[in-house]
Amino acid sequence: MEIREQLSDKLLDNTSGKCMLDIEIYKQRALAYSGMEGAICVLSDMQANKSYIYKSAAAVELGLMIEGNPTEIDSIWEEEMLKKIHPDDRLKKYIHELRFFNLLEAMEMEQRKEYSVVSKIRMKDKNEEYRWVKHRMFYVYSPFNGRLRLALCLYNIALSSSTVPDFMIINTIKGEIVVKDKLDYKNILSPRELEVLKFVGEGYASKEIADILFISVNTVSRHRQNILEKLKVKNSTQAFKDSFY
Repeated sequence: MEIREQLSDKLLDNTSGKCMLDIEIYKQRALAYSGMEGAICVLSDMQANKSYIYKSAAAVELGLMIEGNPTEIDSIWEEEMLKKIHPDDRLKKYIHELRFFNLLEAMEMEQRKEYSVVSKIRMKDKNEEYRWVKHRMFYVYSPFNGRLRLALCLYNIALSSSTVPDFMIINTIKGEIVVKDKLDYKNILSPRELEVLKFVGEGYASKEIADILFISVNTVSRHRQNILEKLKVKNSTQAFKDSFY
């Protein structure tokens, strides 16, 4: 949970100040994506800390209840969707979103709209069995202050596991893969780090992980920091601290 909280704090802090983007336009786009692609679309307003979930018939296949379209929630985290993602893939998703955010922050404003994330994740369906799902994510920055304002996530049930990498950042204008990544956690992380990673992915807070593993909260925090460094979420310890603590 804390990795997700760090990303949340970063995104929300980065969007302070009033922006003038017309979210109604993006709501219509999310609705159109949902209808045309049979996708579940989540539009998150970082400034207002709200999300709008547009559900197609695919939602029924994934066992998601359709109560209004869109469903509005007071969070940028779509819990109903996230709780269905395999714990390992859920943690990867948070880490990859951090990497994507960091990459775009280093770019010029006019370049950012050219990039998106494509990944594959496992989600439980209506029968409580894991299915492969294609996940795409786009960030929309305010042209008035250059800050991240909206995030659009699209979920489509995939035909198969395929050979698509777990995570890619692509330039949609040039048709180029900027980052192609399939992380081998077992070779990168120590056994203890893998333990911590598992519990974080299942939603446990650092204090709970410390109690389960009979170690201190400081030790859990150190393991968590090492995990992010080894997975190259940030280039240095200090940069990580400055941005996410």
